[in-house]
Amino acid sequence: MPSEMRPSGMQTSGMQASGMPSGMRPSGMPSGMHPRPSGNVAVLDARAAEAADSLACASRCYEVQQLAARVARCADEADAVLASLTRLELQTWQSPAGRAYRLSIALQAASLRRSRSGLQEAAATVLRHAQNVALSAGRLGS
Repeated sequence: MPSEMRPSGMQTSGMQASGMPSGMRPSGMPSGMHPRPSGNVAVLDARAAEAADSLACASRCYEVQQLAARVARCADEADAVLASLTRLELQTWQSPAGRAYRLSIALQAASLRRSRSGLQEAAATVLRHAQNVALSAGRLGS
């Protein structure tokens, strides 16, 4: 009973507001004491930990696959830029400035080809890593 509703002079009987005797928890155990886990709880905890690890590996696998797709898209974008540079290189400029511009484009295209090759290799490597993560998730789940 809240104190403002208690008539004056009324003593509390050692009860909590929840109706439980003071010093007791809702579980019925005295405060300060903790229940001991049984053997089954330890097994369930291990299985739950394995399931959580398996889910984390599956999530990581998905994230790595997304990364591989993003790297592959970057390589595709480099291909599109290379196609544009090739079109520019094929234009015939007769002036010295035009020839210098064409030479500059050729150098940039060569650099971009090397970068695209690196991106393609990186995409393949990340994809292989995603497959390895998936395999490790399969081993944990079994």
